[in-house]
Amino acid sequence: MKTDEGLGSRRSARPSLASVGNGSGLLAAFVCFGAVLPGQRRLLDLLQPATRRPLFAADATGWVAPVAPNRRELPPPATFLRSVPRHNSQARNSSRDRRAGRLPSPFTPPMTFEFFSATDTGRTRNNNEDSVAIDEACGLVVLADGMGGYNAGEIASEMATSFIKNELGRWLSEAAESASDADVRRAMDICVDNANRAIFNAANSNPQYAGMGTTLVVAVFRDNRVLLGHVGDSRCYRLREGRLQQITRDHSLLQEQIDAGLITPEQAAFSANKNLVTRAVGVEDTVLLETHQHDMLPGDVFLMCSDGLSDMLDDEGILQVLLAHDSLDSGTQALVDAANDAGGKDNISVILGRASGGADASARSWWPFRR
Repeated sequence: MKTDEGLGSRRSARPSLASVGNGSGLLAAFVCFGAVLPGQRRLLDLLQPATRRPLFAADATGWVAPVAPNRRELPPPATFLRSVPRHNSQARNSSRDRRAGRLPSPFTPPMTFEFFSATDTGRTRNNNEDSVAIDEACGLVVLADGMGGYNAGEIASEMATSFIKNELGRWLSEAAESASDADVRRAMDICVDNANRAIFNAANSNPQYAGMGTTLVVAVFRDNRVLLGHVGDSRCYRLREGRLQQITRDHSLLQEQIDAGLITPEQAAFSANKNLVTRAVGVEDTVLLETHQHDMLPGDVFLMCSDGLSDMLDDEGILQVLLAHDSLDSGTQALVDAANDAGGKDNISVILGRASGGADASARSWWPFRR
């Protein structure tokens, strides 16, 4: 739950997701998932034009959201890869990276991943404006925190997670291992851009949804690396060998003040500006997704969370909870319980992902030749 410093905080009756199925809710749903702004891009579903499927099929209510003809699409991964020639220098770099342990060896078994999530309303809120989505088969996880000072924050977060899971998840399942990391990062950017435009268009076409927005964390786990994108102040941490590291940087007024040297991190913990974000999905017609790639070792645990957790527990507190639980299932619930015990002033959402298998870090030799 957030406020955006550019628009201020406005509150009115928040429609529920259940209202999407009939009456004006049907129109809202049509706007949310069907109508687009000129120039909106759409991710190709990786099939030939004659057999393409619509972006959203009929759901349990029986309605079908149409696909606008002016949405731009990514070419299929095979076509995209053919259009980018691989130079000899690239091949040499990949060979060098593989010897250095930065790329998987053909003799290294692939990593496997497990995920667990938990979300809770907290102790002071009446509704939950957070949303999480996991596609374990594709290694895709999405977390969103709806804007608390806006109308229908829960609608915005649910739209973001559903849209990205459906569109990006389908692309990843079709692309499999043929897509490069650059392809995946481009696909992430296009999916988030489309979700942003859908939310923005819905907010500006229906008074019930005016001003809604959401933060976002999206991650794609690929063998020994994770591709991470985020908007706003929802975070991702990595736990490795007993050390917890925040690997996203908040898009918030507070973070900008820290970066400028106006306040210290210790002073920031008591600031009244914690909930002022400088970037959010759906607030404007465009949004910049910040993306990074991080290496991954067997045993690494990745934590994605809304600020309902990070505002209640500092990094040391989060670390102690994680170290006390070997099971991801119990770890997610323990984090939620700890945030509630500390006050539970906001909605709390947590996703934990752990890598296993692959080559151990100690087994990676600097020696460039295999025996």
